[in-house]
Amino acid sequence: MMQTGFEPNLFLNNTLMIMYTKCGSLVDAQKVFGEMPKRNVVSWTAMIAAYARRGFNEEALRMYYQMKKMGVQPNEFTFASVLPTCAGLAALDHGKEIHEDIFRSGLESNVFVGSALVDMYVKCGFIEDARQVFDQMPQRNVVSWNAMIGGYALNGHFDEALKMFQQMPERDVVSWNALVAGYAQDGNIEEALKLFYETPERDIVSWTTVITACAQNGYGQKALLLFCQMQQTGIQPNQFTFTGVLQACSNLGALNHGREIHAEIVRRGLQDDVFVGSALVYMYGKSGSVENAQRVFDRMTELNAVSWNAIIVGYAHNGCLDEALKLFEKIPERTVVSWNAMIAGYAQNGHFNEALNFFQQMQLTGLKPNPDTIASILPAFSHLAALEQGKRVHEYTIRSGFQRDVFVGSALVDMYAKCGSIEDAQKVFDNMPRRDVVFWTAMIVAYAMHGCGKEALQIFEQMENIGVKPSRVTFIGVLSACCHAGLVDRGWQYFERMIQYYHITPVMEHYCCMVDLLGRAGFLDEAHAFINKMPIKPEPAVWGSLLGACRIHGNIGLGEHVAERLFELDPQKPATYVLLSNLYAAAGRWNDIEKVRKLMKDRGVKKMPGCSWIVVNKKVYSFLIGDRSHPQTEEIYAELERLSGQMKEVGYEPNRMFALNDVEEEQKEHILGHHSEKLAIAFGLINTSPGMPIRVIKNLRVCGDCHSAIKLISKIVGRDIVIRDANRFHHFKDGSCSCGDYW
Repeated sequence: MMQTGFEPNLFLNNTLMIMYTKCGSLVDAQKVFGEMPKRNVVSWTAMIAAYARRGFNEEALRMYYQMKKMGVQPNEFTFASVLPTCAGLAALDHGKEIHEDIFRSGLESNVFVGSALVDMYVKCGFIEDARQVFDQMPQRNVVSWNAMIGGYALNGHFDEALKMFQQMPERDVVSWNALVAGYAQDGNIEEALKLFYETPERDIVSWTTVITACAQNGYGQKALLLFCQMQQTGIQPNQFTFTGVLQACSNLGALNHGREIHAEIVRRGLQDDVFVGSALVYMYGKSGSVENAQRVFDRMTELNAVSWNAIIVGYAHNGCLDEALKLFEKIPERTVVSWNAMIAGYAQNGHFNEALNFFQQMQLTGLKPNPDTIASILPAFSHLAALEQGKRVHEYTIRSGFQRDVFVGSALVDMYAKCGSIEDAQKVFDNMPRRDVVFWTAMIVAYAMHGCGKEALQIFEQMENIGVKPSRVTFIGVLSACCHAGLVDRGWQYFERMIQYYHITPVMEHYCCMVDLLGRAGFLDEAHAFINKMPIKPEPAVWGSLLGACRIHGNIGLGEHVAERLFELDPQKPATYVLLSNLYAAAGRWNDIEKVRKLMKDRGVKKMPGCSWIVVNKKVYSFLIGDRSHPQTEEIYAELERLSGQMKEVGYEPNRMFALNDVEEEQKEHILGHHSEKLAIAFGLINTSPGMPIRVIKNLRVCGDCHSAIKLISKIVGRDIVIRDANRFHHFKDGSCSCGDYW
């Protein structure tokens, strides 16, 4: 304008500035605004609205207060523009202050201002204040109705949301979307989908909402199907749709689908969007293709915290912890998500002490753990059987209000169960107001691993009765419960029900449970026939279950046949050689045991040494068979000698069959008497107060002699002893075990 000789006036400046904001050129709009000799309410409102649209909420709010300071009075458009920034920042104090400005200006009855106020209170979580504003509005439009419906739905007040939805004089697609989004956020996917299909006219928001909801709640295949259906209707995906469907691919590990979607993103020119790029990095990382994740990350023109966290998660998820750590140290700004990625990466890859170290370091930085942090760190306590530390984290979740989070609840149930406290797991379950299939499954699996088959099945029946559809994992828990309790007929019924009623195709874990169920009960031929009829090729775990059953029932002929199959499939697996040796030892076939040992030596197979550990005074102590490295070795062995004498007084005789050495009987007894779990128990007895439970973890299956001995020890010392071995839990009390000797 200056080049044409026109002196810019207020109207022209405002018009030029608004033109720049609508064209997305905020920098040019700022320049015009900064050079204006005079500004009116239109000038200020245009800039506030521009900042708000771009998500610069703090800057928009700052301009609002600067405008007031300059003596310019806001109008209805100013208020309608600035209130969403308070919602975006969850800045209720600022929102209330602006509400007072509205009241003083006499604009509280304006329908646009009123709708913006309702929306602000809703998004700040103050639904009652929103309703009060709504009820006082002399005139309401579809925006105000939608804000209230969305507010009720997103805060879980579905009865009120439905009531308002039905009272609404006129509905639009936003009304339906608000209700669908509420159910989706609550995890009620079936109700969200029902409403979605009832929606008369669906837009991109409708489709994106259900696709993202399905992806986030474990319905990945459904999300992919919806994505295809959306495209068939002619509606084109946007960056938010792609982010949602990529999350589904991430959760499913669906690399091929992810690649196809990546190609479509490139065709639509959305690859430079920072959130789409971050979702691609995350998808490739979670799907096992770290190289592609790094390639996408390197090509991104803009990086934010989400991008950095995505690449760290990718490396950590795939066990590349050194690379993840290097990136973590380079990240410009470490968020809770960054720390969570490292904690989860170390925990998932078995580096539990490192995970705990990161958890402690994170707290020292002043960052507070969120629900994802809790769900990531609890498995470390589970593995170490660190019950007291786990309880302290549980207390933190209560103080922080996380105890109602279903993922935290599931992790707590799992932690308590794996630390041997099924009672605490049940308390968490009882106190959870909302339970999804993952949470129900966690409790079923908890009871199953403790050998409480009937209790596990009762939970399953409760779950079915309230209409929660079981998953594949649920049925693994159910079949495992039947297996540990010896419920063969019921196990068959559930297996058939899974296939015929729920249309769930069995996977290897289901077949493994069924072979274990039949084998433990002595139906070895039936188990063998079951394997031969499997529609998929049996993996070593399936044959391993049958070999274990052969060991229990002393069937050498079938055991040798099964062992040969396992040698073909996985000749480096030590468990096969150990189980076969156990079979031979029970029959006194020492020459055959020597042949097995020679075979192991020739093939370079090393048996994993039995190791047990116990937590005393927040410290983990580990023991190997015959271990004499502990500073309290003399006291530990003296305690075992004392207990051995008392056990023999009540008729205990060591079961020398479990000493896999062709040595003198006295030497066999000595070997059996110093198994790692017995050393750990003796250490616990001399270092804890009388009456306290003893909790021990063993990396291998507890042998039959130790099982008999620990039953007697529990009676002699008057203590509960809980052993978690490689297969399950054993609760020893007053001379008996929770497994009923069926294990």
